[in-house]
Amino acid sequence: MGKPTGFIEYLREIPLDRAPLERVHDYKEFHHHMEEKKLRNQGARCMNCGVPFCHTGKLISGMAAGCPINNLIPEWNDLVYRGQWKEALDRLHKTNNFPEFTGRVCPAPCEGSCVLGINEPAVTIKNIEAAITDRGWDEGWVIPTAPAVRTGKKVAIIGSGPAGLSAAAQLNLAGHTVTVFERADRPGGLLMYGIPNMKLDKQEVVLRRIQHMEREGIKFICNANVGENVEPQVFLKEYDATVICTGATLPRDLPIEGRNLAGVHFAMEFLTANTKAVLGQKGPSPILGTGKDVVVIGGGDTGTDCVGTSMRHGCKSLLQIEILPKPPLERAADNPWPEWPKTYKMDYGQEEAAAKFGADPRVYQTTVKKFIGDAQGKLKELVTVEIKWEKNDKGQFVPKEQPGTEKTRPAQLVLLAMGFLGPEQALLKEINIETDARSNIKAEHEKYTTSLKSVFAAGDCRRGQSLVVWAINEGRGAARECDRYLMGATDLP
Repeated sequence: MGKPTGFIEYLREIPLDRAPLERVHDYKEFHHHMEEKKLRNQGARCMNCGVPFCHTGKLISGMAAGCPINNLIPEWNDLVYRGQWKEALDRLHKTNNFPEFTGRVCPAPCEGSCVLGINEPAVTIKNIEAAITDRGWDEGWVIPTAPAVRTGKKVAIIGSGPAGLSAAAQLNLAGHTVTVFERADRPGGLLMYGIPNMKLDKQEVVLRRIQHMEREGIKFICNANVGENVEPQVFLKEYDATVICTGATLPRDLPIEGRNLAGVHFAMEFLTANTKAVLGQKGPSPILGTGKDVVVIGGGDTGTDCVGTSMRHGCKSLLQIEILPKPPLERAADNPWPEWPKTYKMDYGQEEAAAKFGADPRVYQTTVKKFIGDAQGKLKELVTVEIKWEKNDKGQFVPKEQPGTEKTRPAQLVLLAMGFLGPEQALLKEINIETDARSNIKAEHEKYTTSLKSVFAAGDCRRGQSLVVWAINEGRGAARECDRYLMGATDLP
Protein backbone atom coordinates (compact mmCIF):
# COMPACT_ATOMS: atom_id res chain seq x y z
CA MET A 1 0.00 0.00 0.00
CA GLY A 2 1.14 3.55 -0.61
CA LYS A 3 4.60 4.10 -2.06
CA PRO A 4 7.17 1.44 -1.13
CA THR A 5 9.71 4.10 -0.15
CA GLY A 6 7.20 6.74 0.93
CA PHE A 7 7.93 6.37 4.63
CA ILE A 8 11.59 7.10 3.85
CA GLU A 9 11.02 10.00 1.46
CA TYR A 10 8.35 11.93 3.37
CA LEU A 11 8.21 13.16 6.93
CA ARG A 12 4.98 13.13 8.90
CA GLU A 13 3.15 16.39 8.30
CA ILE A 14 -0.22 17.58 9.53
CA PRO A 15 -2.12 20.74 8.59
CA LEU A 16 -1.40 23.82 10.63
CA ASP A 17 -4.07 24.81 13.13
CA ARG A 18 -5.29 28.36 13.40
CA ALA A 19 -3.11 30.32 15.82
CA PRO A 20 -4.22 29.78 19.44
CA LEU A 21 -4.57 33.47 20.26
CA GLU A 22 -6.64 33.98 17.11
CA ARG A 23 -9.03 31.05 17.46
CA VAL A 24 -9.97 31.73 21.10
CA HIS A 25 -12.09 34.63 19.85
CA ASP A 26 -14.61 32.41 18.05
CA TYR A 27 -16.17 28.94 17.98
CA LYS A 28 -15.20 28.03 14.42
CA GLU A 29 -13.30 24.78 13.81
CA PHE A 30 -9.61 25.41 14.32
CA HIS A 31 -8.07 22.89 11.89
CA HIS A 32 -6.94 24.09 8.47
CA HIS A 33 -7.08 21.84 5.42
CA MET A 34 -3.94 20.56 3.73
CA GLU A 35 -3.29 20.82 0.00
CA GLU A 36 -3.82 17.65 -2.06
CA LYS A 37 -0.17 17.06 -2.95
CA LYS A 38 0.83 16.97 0.70
CA LEU A 39 -2.10 14.69 1.55
CA ARG A 40 -1.05 12.27 -1.16
CA ASN A 41 2.49 12.31 0.19
CA GLN A 42 1.15 11.43 3.62
CA GLY A 43 -0.83 8.55 2.11
CA ALA A 44 2.39 7.40 0.47
CA ARG A 45 3.94 6.93 3.94
CA CYS A 46 1.57 4.00 4.65
CA MET A 47 3.81 0.97 4.14
CA ASN A 48 2.82 -2.41 2.78
CA CYS A 49 3.63 -3.65 6.28
CA GLY A 50 2.12 -7.11 5.80
CA VAL A 51 0.45 -7.25 9.21
CA PRO A 52 -1.17 -3.84 9.74
CA PHE A 53 -2.21 -3.28 13.34
CA CYS A 54 -3.92 0.05 12.57
CA HIS A 55 -7.30 -1.56 11.82
CA THR A 56 -7.28 -4.41 14.34
CA GLY A 57 -9.53 -2.75 16.94
CA LYS A 58 -8.41 -4.75 19.97
CA LEU A 59 -8.32 -3.87 23.64
CA ILE A 60 -4.80 -4.17 25.01
CA SER A 61 -4.19 -3.28 28.67
CA GLY A 62 -7.73 -1.91 28.76
CA MET A 63 -7.18 0.60 25.94
CA ALA A 64 -8.03 0.60 22.25
CA ALA A 65 -5.22 -0.57 20.00
CA GLY A 66 -6.04 -0.01 16.37
CA CYS A 67 -9.37 1.10 14.93
CA PRO A 68 -12.43 -0.27 16.80
CA ILE A 69 -14.54 -0.15 13.63
CA ASN A 70 -11.83 -1.90 11.59
CA ASN A 71 -11.44 0.88 9.03
CA LEU A 72 -9.63 -0.34 5.91
CA ILE A 73 -6.88 2.15 6.55
CA PRO A 74 -4.07 0.84 4.31
CA GLU A 75 -6.52 0.59 1.41
CA TRP A 76 -7.76 4.16 1.54
CA ASN A 77 -4.29 5.52 2.27
CA ASP A 78 -3.15 3.86 -0.95
CA LEU A 79 -6.12 5.25 -2.89
CA VAL A 80 -5.38 8.78 -1.63
CA TYR A 81 -1.75 8.38 -2.66
CA ARG A 82 -2.96 7.44 -6.15
CA GLY A 83 -5.45 10.32 -6.27
CA GLN A 84 -8.51 8.03 -6.29
CA TRP A 85 -10.53 10.01 -3.76
CA LYS A 86 -14.00 8.74 -4.56
CA GLU A 87 -12.85 5.15 -4.28
CA ALA A 88 -11.19 6.05 -0.96
CA LEU A 89 -14.51 7.41 0.28
CA ASP A 90 -16.27 4.19 -0.73
CA ARG A 91 -13.72 2.17 1.29
CA LEU A 92 -14.17 4.49 4.26
CA HIS A 93 -17.95 4.15 4.24
CA LYS A 94 -17.74 0.35 4.22
CA THR A 95 -16.84 0.38 7.91
CA ASN A 96 -17.67 3.88 9.16
CA ASN A 97 -21.06 5.55 8.89
CA PHE A 98 -19.73 8.91 10.07
CA PRO A 99 -16.09 9.52 9.12
CA GLU A 100 -16.65 13.27 9.34
CA PHE A 101 -17.16 12.78 13.11
CA THR A 102 -14.27 10.41 13.80
CA GLY A 103 -11.95 12.38 11.52
CA ARG A 104 -12.43 15.29 13.91
CA VAL A 105 -12.93 13.94 17.43
CA CYS A 106 -11.41 10.44 17.55
CA PRO A 107 -8.10 10.29 19.48
CA ALA A 108 -6.81 8.00 16.70
CA PRO A 109 -5.84 4.72 18.38
CA CYS A 110 -5.06 3.62 14.83
CA GLU A 111 -2.05 5.93 14.81
CA GLY A 112 -0.93 4.60 18.17
CA SER A 113 -0.79 1.12 16.60
CA CYS A 114 0.71 2.13 13.24
CA VAL A 115 3.66 -0.17 12.43
CA LEU A 116 5.67 2.81 11.19
CA GLY A 117 5.14 4.31 14.64
CA ILE A 118 7.51 1.75 16.19
CA ASN A 119 10.51 3.86 15.24
CA GLU A 120 9.16 6.82 13.22
CA PRO A 121 6.23 9.24 13.55
CA ALA A 122 3.04 7.36 12.61
CA VAL A 123 1.07 7.84 9.40
CA THR A 124 -1.37 10.78 9.64
CA ILE A 125 -4.40 8.48 9.47
CA LYS A 126 -6.90 10.75 11.22
CA ASN A 127 -6.09 13.76 9.04
CA ILE A 128 -6.38 11.71 5.84
CA GLU A 129 -9.73 10.31 7.00
CA ALA A 130 -11.07 13.84 7.57
CA ALA A 131 -9.77 14.96 4.18
CA ILE A 132 -11.46 12.05 2.38
CA THR A 133 -14.88 12.61 3.93
CA ASP A 134 -14.77 16.41 3.61
CA ARG A 135 -13.89 16.07 -0.05
CA GLY A 136 -16.74 13.59 -0.49
CA TRP A 137 -19.26 16.10 0.86
CA ASP A 138 -17.75 18.96 -1.15
CA GLU A 139 -17.84 16.98 -4.39
CA GLY A 140 -21.41 15.75 -3.83
CA TRP A 141 -20.39 12.11 -3.60
CA VAL A 142 -22.33 11.58 -0.33
CA ILE A 143 -25.88 11.10 -1.56
CA PRO A 144 -28.96 9.80 0.33
CA THR A 145 -29.68 6.16 -0.45
CA ALA A 146 -33.01 4.85 0.79
CA PRO A 147 -33.46 1.05 0.82
CA ALA A 148 -35.16 -0.37 -2.29
CA VAL A 149 -37.49 -2.55 -0.21
CA ARG A 150 -38.96 -2.06 3.25
CA THR A 151 -39.35 -5.09 5.52
CA GLY A 152 -42.44 -3.84 7.32
CA LYS A 153 -40.60 -4.06 10.65
CA LYS A 154 -40.49 -1.04 12.96
CA VAL A 155 -37.48 -0.31 15.16
CA ALA A 156 -37.14 2.36 17.85
CA ILE A 157 -33.78 3.80 18.85
CA ILE A 158 -33.59 5.56 22.24
CA GLY A 159 -30.78 8.10 22.09
CA SER A 160 -29.22 9.81 19.10
CA GLY A 161 -25.56 9.86 20.03
CA PRO A 162 -22.98 8.04 17.88
CA ALA A 163 -24.23 4.57 18.91
CA GLY A 164 -27.87 5.44 18.22
CA LEU A 165 -27.10 7.12 14.92
CA SER A 166 -24.98 4.23 13.62
CA ALA A 167 -27.61 1.68 14.71
CA ALA A 168 -30.29 3.74 12.96
CA ALA A 169 -28.26 4.05 9.76
CA GLN A 170 -27.57 0.32 9.56
CA LEU A 171 -31.12 -0.79 10.40
CA ASN A 172 -32.50 1.64 7.84
CA LEU A 173 -30.08 0.19 5.30
CA ALA A 174 -31.53 -3.24 6.06
CA GLY A 175 -34.98 -1.92 5.14
CA HIS A 176 -36.56 -1.48 8.54
CA THR A 177 -38.57 1.62 9.45
CA VAL A 178 -36.49 3.41 12.05
CA THR A 179 -37.55 6.10 14.54
CA VAL A 180 -34.96 7.75 16.80
CA PHE A 181 -36.10 9.29 20.10
CA GLU A 182 -33.92 12.06 21.55
CA ARG A 183 -34.62 13.88 24.82
CA ALA A 184 -32.77 17.07 23.79
CA ASP A 185 -34.12 19.67 21.39
CA ARG A 186 -31.76 18.56 18.62
CA PRO A 187 -30.48 15.12 17.59
CA GLY A 188 -26.86 14.13 18.01
CA GLY A 189 -26.44 13.35 21.70
CA LEU A 190 -22.93 14.17 22.85
CA LEU A 191 -21.99 15.00 19.26
CA MET A 192 -24.41 17.92 19.45
CA TYR A 193 -24.05 19.23 22.98
CA GLY A 194 -21.17 17.34 24.62
CA ILE A 195 -18.42 18.36 22.19
CA PRO A 196 -17.81 22.09 21.59
CA ASN A 197 -18.46 23.65 18.20
CA MET A 198 -14.79 24.52 17.54
CA LYS A 199 -13.98 20.83 17.67
CA LEU A 200 -17.05 19.55 15.77
CA ASP A 201 -19.18 22.06 13.89
CA LYS A 202 -22.88 21.50 14.58
CA GLN A 203 -24.47 23.17 11.57
CA GLU A 204 -22.02 22.20 8.84
CA VAL A 205 -21.11 18.73 10.09
CA VAL A 206 -23.53 17.20 12.64
CA LEU A 207 -26.85 18.58 11.37
CA ARG A 208 -25.76 17.97 7.78
CA ARG A 209 -25.48 14.25 8.56
CA ILE A 210 -28.78 14.21 10.49
CA GLN A 211 -30.58 15.82 7.54
CA HIS A 212 -28.93 13.29 5.22
CA MET A 213 -30.28 10.44 7.37
CA GLU A 214 -33.75 11.99 7.32
CA ARG A 215 -33.65 12.02 3.53
CA GLU A 216 -32.82 8.32 3.67
CA GLY A 217 -36.05 7.70 5.59
CA ILE A 218 -35.03 7.81 9.26
CA LYS A 219 -37.39 9.74 11.55
CA PHE A 220 -36.10 11.77 14.51
CA ILE A 221 -38.37 12.79 17.39
CA CYS A 222 -36.77 15.35 19.71
CA ASN A 223 -37.82 16.54 23.18
CA ALA A 224 -38.81 12.90 23.75
CA ASN A 225 -37.56 11.94 27.20
CA VAL A 226 -38.44 8.28 27.55
CA GLY A 227 -39.73 7.63 31.05
CA GLU A 228 -40.92 11.20 31.50
CA ASN A 229 -42.97 12.49 28.56
CA VAL A 230 -42.79 9.25 26.55
CA GLU A 231 -44.22 6.07 28.04
CA PRO A 232 -41.61 3.25 27.86
CA GLN A 233 -44.29 0.62 27.22
CA VAL A 234 -44.95 2.29 23.87
CA PHE A 235 -41.84 0.63 22.52
CA LEU A 236 -42.89 -2.88 23.49
CA LYS A 237 -46.38 -2.37 22.05
CA GLU A 238 -45.75 -0.41 18.87
CA TYR A 239 -42.26 -1.49 17.72
CA ASP A 240 -40.89 -4.86 16.70
CA ALA A 241 -37.56 -4.11 18.37
CA THR A 242 -35.87 -1.39 20.41
CA VAL A 243 -32.21 -0.41 20.70
CA ILE A 244 -31.24 1.55 23.82
CA CYS A 245 -28.32 3.93 23.21
CA THR A 246 -28.70 6.43 26.02
CA GLY A 247 -25.00 6.81 26.80
CA ALA A 248 -23.23 7.01 30.15
CA THR A 249 -24.28 10.45 31.30
CA LEU A 250 -24.16 10.10 35.10
CA PRO A 251 -21.16 12.27 36.05
CA ARG A 252 -18.66 11.43 38.76
CA ASP A 253 -19.07 13.93 41.58
CA LEU A 254 -16.60 15.33 44.10
CA PRO A 255 -18.42 15.24 47.48
CA ILE A 256 -16.10 17.44 49.51
CA GLU A 257 -16.64 20.46 51.76
CA GLY A 258 -18.13 23.36 49.81
CA ARG A 259 -19.43 21.25 46.93
CA ASN A 260 -22.78 23.08 46.98
CA LEU A 261 -21.28 26.56 46.61
CA ALA A 262 -22.42 28.61 43.62
CA GLY A 263 -19.75 28.28 40.95
CA VAL A 264 -19.11 24.51 41.10
CA HIS A 265 -20.58 22.75 38.05
CA PHE A 266 -20.43 19.48 36.18
CA ALA A 267 -18.57 19.75 32.89
CA MET A 268 -21.51 18.66 30.75
CA GLU A 269 -23.79 21.23 32.36
CA PHE A 270 -21.22 23.86 31.36
CA LEU A 271 -20.55 22.57 27.83
CA THR A 272 -24.19 21.94 26.94
CA ALA A 273 -25.37 25.39 27.99
CA ASN A 274 -22.50 27.00 26.12
CA THR A 275 -23.15 25.14 22.87
CA LYS A 276 -26.85 25.98 23.04
CA ALA A 277 -25.90 29.65 23.40
CA VAL A 278 -23.49 29.43 20.46
CA LEU A 279 -26.28 27.93 18.32
CA GLY A 280 -28.81 30.49 19.50
CA GLN A 281 -30.95 27.80 21.15
CA LYS A 282 -33.33 28.53 23.98
CA GLY A 283 -32.27 27.11 27.29
CA PRO A 284 -30.59 27.94 30.59
CA SER A 285 -28.21 30.89 30.58
CA PRO A 286 -24.67 29.78 29.76
CA ILE A 287 -22.21 29.38 32.60
CA LEU A 288 -19.47 31.87 31.82
CA GLY A 289 -15.82 31.94 32.83
CA THR A 290 -15.42 35.53 31.71
CA GLY A 291 -13.01 37.39 34.01
CA LYS A 292 -12.89 34.47 36.46
CA ASP A 293 -10.21 32.21 37.86
CA VAL A 294 -11.34 28.90 36.32
CA VAL A 295 -10.30 25.50 37.63
CA VAL A 296 -10.98 22.36 35.62
CA ILE A 297 -10.78 19.12 37.62
CA GLY A 298 -10.04 16.20 35.31
CA GLY A 299 -7.62 15.66 32.48
CA GLY A 300 -9.47 13.83 29.69
CA ASP A 301 -11.09 15.11 26.50
CA THR A 302 -13.99 16.62 28.43
CA GLY A 303 -11.56 18.53 30.64
CA THR A 304 -9.77 19.84 27.55
CA ASP A 305 -13.09 20.99 26.09
CA CYS A 306 -13.81 22.87 29.31
CA VAL A 307 -10.40 24.54 29.06
CA GLY A 308 -10.96 25.56 25.43
CA THR A 309 -14.44 26.90 26.15
CA SER A 310 -13.24 28.88 29.19
CA MET A 311 -10.48 30.39 27.06
CA ARG A 312 -13.12 31.60 24.60
CA HIS A 313 -15.04 33.19 27.44
CA GLY A 314 -11.97 35.24 28.36
CA CYS A 315 -11.16 33.74 31.75
CA LYS A 316 -8.78 35.56 34.08
CA SER A 317 -6.70 32.44 34.76
CA LEU A 318 -6.93 28.73 34.01
CA LEU A 319 -5.81 25.78 36.11
CA GLN A 320 -6.39 22.12 35.20
CA ILE A 321 -5.94 19.54 37.94
CA GLU A 322 -4.97 15.95 37.18
CA ILE A 323 -4.73 13.26 39.82
CA LEU A 324 -2.45 11.05 37.69
CA PRO A 325 1.31 11.54 37.22
CA LYS A 326 2.62 13.56 34.29
CA PRO A 327 3.13 11.19 31.35
CA PRO A 328 6.63 10.66 29.94
CA LEU A 329 7.73 12.21 26.64
CA GLU A 330 8.39 8.77 25.16
CA ARG A 331 6.71 5.39 25.69
CA ALA A 332 7.53 3.83 29.02
CA ALA A 333 8.88 0.27 29.17
CA ASP A 334 5.51 -1.00 30.41
CA ASN A 335 3.63 0.76 27.56
CA PRO A 336 4.99 -0.95 24.42
CA TRP A 337 3.68 -0.68 20.88
CA PRO A 338 0.94 -1.45 19.75
CA GLU A 339 -0.66 -0.22 22.98
CA TRP A 340 -2.07 3.29 23.04
CA PRO A 341 0.98 5.52 23.77
CA LYS A 342 0.52 7.13 27.18
CA THR A 343 2.87 10.02 26.46
CA TYR A 344 2.78 13.72 27.25
CA LYS A 345 1.04 16.02 24.80
CA MET A 346 -0.85 19.28 24.79
CA ASP A 347 -4.29 19.25 23.21
CA TYR A 348 -5.91 22.32 21.69
CA GLY A 349 -7.20 23.71 24.99
CA GLN A 350 -3.86 23.48 26.76
CA GLU A 351 -2.15 25.05 23.74
CA GLU A 352 -4.50 28.02 23.97
CA ALA A 353 -3.99 28.42 27.71
CA ALA A 354 -0.23 28.17 27.31
CA ALA A 355 -0.26 30.78 24.54
CA LYS A 356 -2.15 33.25 26.75
CA PHE A 357 -0.80 32.50 30.22
CA GLY A 358 2.68 31.26 29.37
CA ALA A 359 2.57 27.60 30.43
CA ASP A 360 0.65 24.35 30.25
CA PRO A 361 -2.25 24.88 32.71
CA ARG A 362 -2.08 21.35 34.13
CA VAL A 363 -0.78 20.32 37.53
CA TYR A 364 -0.31 16.61 38.12
CA GLN A 365 -0.65 14.26 41.08
CA THR A 366 -2.91 16.79 42.73
CA THR A 367 -6.44 16.67 44.11
CA VAL A 368 -8.87 19.13 45.68
CA LYS A 369 -9.58 18.92 49.43
CA LYS A 370 -12.28 21.57 49.82
CA PHE A 371 -14.03 24.53 48.23
CA ILE A 372 -14.19 27.87 50.05
CA GLY A 373 -16.99 30.38 49.59
CA ASP A 374 -17.67 34.00 50.44
CA ALA A 375 -20.43 35.40 52.64
CA GLN A 376 -22.92 35.14 49.77
CA GLY A 377 -22.29 31.42 49.26
CA LYS A 378 -20.26 31.94 46.08
CA LEU A 379 -17.07 30.06 45.38
CA LYS A 380 -13.92 32.13 45.85
CA GLU A 381 -11.10 29.63 46.51
CA LEU A 382 -10.21 25.98 46.73
CA VAL A 383 -7.58 24.00 48.58
CA THR A 384 -5.42 21.48 46.71
CA VAL A 385 -3.01 18.87 47.99
CA GLU A 386 -0.36 16.83 46.19
CA ILE A 387 -0.73 13.07 46.23
CA LYS A 388 1.50 10.06 45.70
CA TRP A 389 0.30 6.74 44.32
CA GLU A 390 1.13 3.90 46.70
CA LYS A 391 0.03 0.29 47.01
CA ASN A 392 -2.41 -0.62 49.76
CA ASP A 393 -2.57 -3.94 51.61
CA LYS A 394 -4.46 -5.46 48.64
CA GLY A 395 -1.74 -4.49 46.19
CA GLN A 396 -3.87 -1.76 44.61
CA PHE A 397 -2.44 1.68 43.81
CA VAL A 398 -4.28 4.37 45.78
CA PRO A 399 -3.62 8.12 46.16
CA LYS A 400 -2.00 9.20 49.41
CA GLU A 401 -2.00 12.88 50.41
CA GLN A 402 1.44 14.38 50.98
CA PRO A 403 1.55 16.44 54.21
CA GLY A 404 2.66 20.03 53.86
CA THR A 405 1.66 20.34 50.19
CA GLU A 406 -1.70 22.07 50.67
CA LYS A 407 -2.25 25.22 48.60
CA THR A 408 -5.12 27.70 48.60
CA ARG A 409 -5.87 28.82 45.05
CA PRO A 410 -8.30 31.43 43.69
CA ALA A 411 -11.36 30.00 41.91
CA GLN A 412 -14.73 31.50 41.04
CA LEU A 413 -15.66 28.73 38.59
CA VAL A 414 -14.88 25.03 39.01
CA LEU A 415 -15.76 22.48 36.33
CA LEU A 416 -15.91 18.82 37.33
CA ALA A 417 -14.67 16.73 34.39
CA MET A 418 -13.77 13.50 36.16
CA GLY A 419 -15.59 11.09 33.90
CA PHE A 420 -18.90 9.27 34.12
CA LEU A 421 -20.16 6.49 36.36
CA GLY A 422 -22.62 4.94 33.90
CA PRO A 423 -26.08 5.45 32.41
CA GLU A 424 -28.78 7.33 34.27
CA GLN A 425 -30.85 4.77 36.15
CA ALA A 426 -34.42 6.10 36.15
CA LEU A 427 -35.40 4.66 32.77
CA LEU A 428 -33.60 1.37 33.38
CA LYS A 429 -35.41 0.86 36.69
CA GLU A 430 -38.77 1.77 35.19
CA ILE A 431 -38.53 -0.86 32.48
CA ASN A 432 -36.91 -3.32 34.91
CA ILE A 433 -33.97 -4.13 32.66
CA GLU A 434 -31.07 -6.07 34.14
CA THR A 435 -27.84 -4.17 34.84
CA ASP A 436 -24.33 -5.32 35.64
CA ALA A 437 -22.11 -4.60 38.64
CA ARG A 438 -21.10 -1.24 37.17
CA SER A 439 -24.75 -0.17 36.67
CA ASN A 440 -24.51 -0.55 32.86
CA ILE A 441 -27.20 -2.39 30.92
CA LYS A 442 -26.31 -6.08 30.99
CA ALA A 443 -25.80 -7.24 27.41
CA GLU A 444 -22.96 -9.33 26.04
CA HIS A 445 -20.56 -7.69 23.60
CA GLU A 446 -21.23 -8.74 20.00
CA LYS A 447 -24.71 -9.95 20.98
CA TYR A 448 -26.21 -6.82 22.57
CA THR A 449 -29.35 -8.65 23.74
CA THR A 450 -30.74 -7.51 27.08
CA SER A 451 -32.94 -9.22 29.68
CA LEU A 452 -36.00 -7.87 27.85
CA LYS A 453 -37.23 -9.59 24.72
CA SER A 454 -36.75 -7.53 21.54
CA VAL A 455 -34.67 -4.92 23.40
CA PHE A 456 -30.99 -4.40 22.58
CA ALA A 457 -28.37 -2.07 24.11
CA ALA A 458 -25.28 -0.49 22.60
CA GLY A 459 -22.68 2.16 23.29
CA ASP A 460 -21.71 3.71 26.60
CA CYS A 461 -24.92 2.60 28.34
CA ARG A 462 -23.71 -0.99 27.80
CA ARG A 463 -19.91 -0.76 27.95
CA GLY A 464 -19.42 2.35 30.11
CA GLN A 465 -17.80 5.63 29.16
CA SER A 466 -15.72 5.19 26.05
CA LEU A 467 -14.75 6.67 22.68
CA VAL A 468 -17.06 7.86 19.90
CA VAL A 469 -15.52 5.23 17.64
CA TRP A 470 -16.41 2.45 20.10
CA ALA A 471 -19.98 3.76 20.18
CA ILE A 472 -20.14 3.52 16.39
CA ASN A 473 -18.76 -0.02 16.60
CA GLU A 474 -21.45 -1.00 19.10
CA GLY A 475 -24.29 0.70 17.24
CA ARG A 476 -23.38 -1.18 14.08
CA GLY A 477 -23.08 -4.45 16.00
CA ALA A 478 -26.41 -4.00 17.76
CA ALA A 479 -28.05 -3.22 14.41
CA ARG A 480 -26.68 -6.46 13.00
CA GLU A 481 -28.04 -8.53 15.87
CA CYS A 482 -31.35 -6.67 15.86
CA ASP A 483 -31.71 -7.37 12.14
CA ARG A 484 -30.92 -11.06 12.76
CA TYR A 485 -33.60 -11.15 15.48
CA LEU A 486 -36.20 -9.55 13.19
CA MET A 487 -35.43 -11.47 10.00
CA GLY A 488 -33.81 -14.72 11.15
CA ALA A 489 -30.62 -13.87 9.26
CA THR A 490 -28.66 -10.73 8.42
CA ASP A 491 -26.40 -9.29 5.74
CA LEU A 492 -25.25 -6.41 7.92
CA PRO A 493 -21.53 -6.44 8.80
